[in-house]
Amino acid sequence: MYTGVPLASAKTQVFEAVLGFLPDWVQITVLALVVLAVVASWVVKVRRRLARRRASRAGLPLPGAAQPVAARPGRSGADFLGPYAPPQRQESGADFLGSYAPAQRQGDRPA
Repeated sequence: MYTGVPLASAKTQVFEAVLGFLPDWVQITVLALVVLAVVASWVVKVRRRLARRRASRAGLPLPGAAQPVAARPGRSGADFLGPYAPPQRQESGADFLGSYAPAQRQGDRPA
């Protein structure tokens, strides 16, 4: 008994209507290709998940992850402060000895 309420979605009904006009061998081929596409997408998803897991366990950067700011060319973005960055410590002046600093021995610890 038909109640007037379709049990399948409109996409399913259109898909079945289009396939209904095709020969059996074409219907089987189309359905096989659809199943193959779904299985292939699952395989790609699992491979990406395994690659991310292996990279995180090995301490490598994750595939597809954003690169650190220092690795990107150009100086822009949210991590670049530009003129608002704190001043850099100058390695010069009376307290900086450079190559004239005395060499530390193995037993000495810096104060």
